[in-house]
Amino acid sequence: MNDDDPIRVLLVDDHGLVLTGFQLILEAEDNIEVVGQASSGSEAIVLADRLRPDVVCMDVQMPGMDGIEATAHIMTEQAAPPRILMLTTFHDEQAVRASLRAGASGFVLKNSPPETLIEAINVLHSGDALLDPQVTRGVIEAMRLAGDAPTASDAVDTAPARADAADVTSGSDAALDVLTEREREVLLLLAEGLSNADIAQRLFVSDATIKTHVSNVLSKLGVHDRIHAVIYAYERGVVAPSGRG
Repeated sequence: MNDDDPIRVLLVDDHGLVLTGFQLILEAEDNIEVVGQASSGSEAIVLADRLRPDVVCMDVQMPGMDGIEATAHIMTEQAAPPRILMLTTFHDEQAVRASLRAGASGFVLKNSPPETLIEAINVLHSGDALLDPQVTRGVIEAMRLAGDAPTASDAVDTAPARADAADVTSGSDAALDVLTEREREVLLLLAEGLSNADIAQRLFVSDATIKTHVSNVLSKLGVHDRIHAVIYAYERGVVAPSGRG
């Protein structure tokens, strides 16, 4: 896919008016192409496999197979799965946690302004994740306290609480051990919730250099975005939530 190609989006919702509304919003964007619509989780799985979208906008609550279960199927059954943006009418931390565990990379309320949806699609397509930092911290802390942090097979990327450098360097894991010292440092700064630009400024290097480091971290850890990389590190105790470790 060329950089000039439009972002291919699959819309999933059991309400026809919602699908129509989202399609009208997205069709006004030159860099976005809606390639299909699905009204159920099971249909979403079939269309995601057939149409190969870049981003799936997935409703959380649907009769039969819900969006979370459909996301888990898509993420595990496709060799190169799309980025998945979860859409819901209300904030539910449990749904956020379940969505992240399933492999979603973003979570947006349906009553958000249209520009929020457009931004979210662009952010996910760029390889980043979209989740409010405060929501992320709560999700990670809840996972840690409940002992249900994602496993290596369903690792997640978020912007959690701050940690000290020693927290990153003390952990031992086959994947983490192959990270260079600079990549571990970048992982630590990702755990602080910093953007690529912020990390570049902190380390006095270019944005392009940080983008390369982040890409290397994701590849070596075997995760698909920043949120999942940080939860991977939290799960293994190499980054501790504030007030712990």
